[in-house]
Amino acid sequence: MYKSKNTYLANCEVEYPESSSRLLAILFILKPVALLPHYIVLYFLNIIALLMALVGYILVIITGKYPRGLFALQVGVIRWNLRVNCWLIGLTDKYPPFTFNR
Repeated sequence: MYKSKNTYLANCEVEYPESSSRLLAILFILKPVALLPHYIVLYFLNIIALLMALVGYILVIITGKYPRGLFALQVGVIRWNLRVNCWLIGLTDKYPPFTFNR
């Protein structure tokens, strides 16, 4: 597992696969096609996340606090994007689930 020596508030950990699918490596050109459903959903989720980030900024100015629900939305969309990109570039062979959760 790769861990950064820096201590940032956001961390990304990706486990090194002991083996990778040769078939997925050969058919890498088809991965974007397989990810089309994710791309469609993420297109709209990213627009919503951007708009909610703007709402969050306004709420921070007014209340001094970033709402937990908006925070969960942002983190979920970032995780989803990361899982899709990791599968696309071959860091994992596990097809990404349609979920905000880990």
